[in-house]
Amino acid sequence: MLMLLVTSLLRWWYTEGLRQKIQSFANRLEGTMDFFSFSLLIKTLFSPFRQISAGRVDGPLGVQLRALVDKLVSRIIGAGIRITILVVGGVIVTLQLVLIIFLLIGWLAFPIIPVIGIILSVLGINP
Repeated sequence: MLMLLVTSLLRWWYTEGLRQKIQSFANRLEGTMDFFSFSLLIKTLFSPFRQISAGRVDGPLGVQLRALVDKLVSRIIGAGIRITILVVGGVIVTLQLVLIIFLLIGWLAFPIIPVIGIILSVLGINP
């Protein structure tokens, strides 16, 4: 009876449990990527910051040049902010992936740890 329980637990652990764990990690990673909106940031990388001075300007050459400089500065500020968010988001996603890999390795190794402990104890090795 105990052997059946252990076998059922291990079967669940390495099939359905592992699938659920991977799905949970994938959802968390997808949420992080959605939070940083990488695709939207890349699409709008050189858009004006907060759409400041985004409209068309008519008038003398001096007014048009002033509007051109305003738009250029606004686009540079927007690109700087978006690049910073992309870099920070990339670092966070990378750290999250590393953590997920360690947690998955731990998930796979957890049921084997008692067996390794018993074998080491029988061999007389004490940590």
